[in-house]
Amino acid sequence: RAHSGRGLHCSNLPGRFKTRGMRMTEATLQQSPVGSDEREYLSFVLGKEYYAIDITTVKEIRGYEATTKIANAPAFIKGVLNLRGDIVPIVDLRIKFDVGEPTYNEFTIVIMLHVYDRIVGVVVDGVSDVVRLTEAEVLPPPEFGVAFDSQYLLGLADVDDSMVILVNIEKLITSDALALVDNSQSAAIAG
Repeated sequence: RAHSGRGLHCSNLPGRFKTRGMRMTEATLQQSPVGSDEREYLSFVLGKEYYAIDITTVKEIRGYEATTKIANAPAFIKGVLNLRGDIVPIVDLRIKFDVGEPTYNEFTIVIMLHVYDRIVGVVVDGVSDVVRLTEAEVLPPPEFGVAFDSQYLLGLADVDDSMVILVNIEKLITSDALALVDNSQSAAIAG
């Protein structure tokens, strides 16, 4: 059975950060050692479901702040913001996958991701914890029954009596569904 990782414990805060100013940086997120057969994932909540992404893609976690709207952008792209000189698109996964009721307040969380030399922010209902999983603990993804198309899933894992859906965030961010990264760029980097 999977277990929560040591080092970063932002969960014990009922799935949401208590303070808007709390930020976790890339160094903090990646500081704890991992066994050779384990991978670390950052788990988060969308609606009532738990999801997780590879922690190595996480740049930082921060509170939601107002964005600059982009004309004719899909509703799930909330806009862009300037993150220390980088123009970062902000995607609300709750809207994109019709999961839960999107609200924007001091408890709304944005996970800043670094994917294929691009920074992208994803809005989620809350961040839960860092979990360590071995390959054997990851079950194949289902073909139905989750908000994400199964092609964007790595699998499922039982973590502390909850089913966590592992998302292939790199594949999702570079997909035609989001169109945030030029696919020729991601193919050149991956190949």
